[in-house]
Amino acid sequence: MILPDVIILIPLAAGALAAGFVSGFSGFGAALVASGFWFLAVPAEIVPPLVVSAGMAGQVLGYFRLRRTLAFGKASALISGGVLGVPIGVALLSVAAPEALRLVVGVFLIGYTAFQASGLSRISIGGWGGKTADRGVGFLGGILGGFAGLSGPLPLIWVQLRGIPTGEQRAYYQPFNLIMLGLAWVAMALAGKMDATFWPLAMVVVPLTLLGAAIGVRAYQGSGEILLRRVLLGLLFAAGCVLIWQSRHGAL
Repeated sequence: MILPDVIILIPLAAGALAAGFVSGFSGFGAALVASGFWFLAVPAEIVPPLVVSAGMAGQVLGYFRLRRTLAFGKASALISGGVLGVPIGVALLSVAAPEALRLVVGVFLIGYTAFQASGLSRISIGGWGGKTADRGVGFLGGILGGFAGLSGPLPLIWVQLRGIPTGEQRAYYQPFNLIMLGLAWVAMALAGKMDATFWPLAMVVVPLTLLGAAIGVRAYQGSGEILLRRVLLGLLFAAGCVLIWQSRHGAL
């Protein structure tokens, strides 16, 4: 295997550390952060399997550190829908052009940051739609997980709209994200997405993601959550704008 070029290593390593930290701190977000870095550095078709690998590493570490606070039973409806969505997402990835992949992820990043910054997450719909609606959201999250490793944001938005207290939200979306990323990793491997180009990059990002996640889990009880959230949303919005520009005009 050929080691990554030094010019690639800088955004690769920075994205891995940042993604791991955010995942360990908040239980999601690795895919969002990593996508923003890695689409700028490596071929678009390599980014989803890298994102899934890094995200799964961070989720596994976070689970073992925080397993007493998580409950797979609470996430069962989301998970049952997501299992059906992951293969569809991987199938879409197999036929998507690099420009389309950048565009979808860029639009998603901007849409997510706009939703969180607008205050709409404070709207509560209560138990509207019941388990059927939960499965539908899980299904869409599974598709995004199989397509780009972005399985976490939709369930997070959904539990916010459900009015679930902030301290309890992680018990719902982190088990879902862990299982979806694991399924997406297996599906991508079976689809041949993890080729000789992927493995040297994965050997760099996975250990650094674990390091970042360990730091993030330790900081979970800290007091900087509001500042971190603002910085994260700003970075995601900027990354989304760059990806959309790339999808229209070519890579930088």
